[in-house]
Amino acid sequence: MKLVTKLAIILFGFGLAGRLSAENPSVIVDLTEQSAYLLENGRVAFVSPIASGKEGRGTPTGSFKVISKDLNHRSGSFGLITDSYGRIINTNANPGSYVPPGCHYTPAPMPYFMEFCKYVGMHAGYLPGYPASHGCVRMPRDLAAEFFARVQIGTPVKVIGSARIVTRVRKAIPIIQPGNSRYSTAFSNAGRVSRSARNSAGAKRAIPVVQPVLSRYAKTF
Repeated sequence: MKLVTKLAIILFGFGLAGRLSAENPSVIVDLTEQSAYLLENGRVAFVSPIASGKEGRGTPTGSFKVISKDLNHRSGSFGLITDSYGRIINTNANPGSYVPPGCHYTPAPMPYFMEFCKYVGMHAGYLPGYPASHGCVRMPRDLAAEFFARVQIGTPVKVIGSARIVTRVRKAIPIIQPGNSRYSTAFSNAGRVSRSARNSAGAKRAIPVVQPVLSRYAKTF
């Protein structure tokens, strides 16, 4: 009886391992299309619009792997300076920037951070509709959450294309911060996001792509 039980456990383990291996995801970031694709079982499961690195701070291309994940990451290099009323003094500050008396520096929030190259990763952020980051790959918050839930440390990430020949320009998509803190409001205001835009983005839901459309990506890895 014990032998039968052990064999059953072993066979179950092999079956589970095979299933998990088959479901291992991979990510394609297409700079030309300003889109990110999450592949599962060789099929495109999710597609997200992105804002990649701007001119002079381009997102690196090539083959990478996710090396870290941080749900509530904050930038160690960039942020903004606000006064005691929450008004923005400097939208492009860094830890070494001058902070006037009565003001303070706030590191830029990077929720659902998935680092695939040193200091560069995918995360929720403001999408103005064109390449605008300092190198990271920004996504709408709900889609960043979907990617974050599915990728693992070691998940392959391939960055292709060029932001110099962007083929898709979209409407701005703001980052949605939980709560109503003055810091989240300040970052939203920095992107000049209207109340109606925030509400519509908050109602947005991630829509999975269950058809193997864009099958060329399934053969990239």
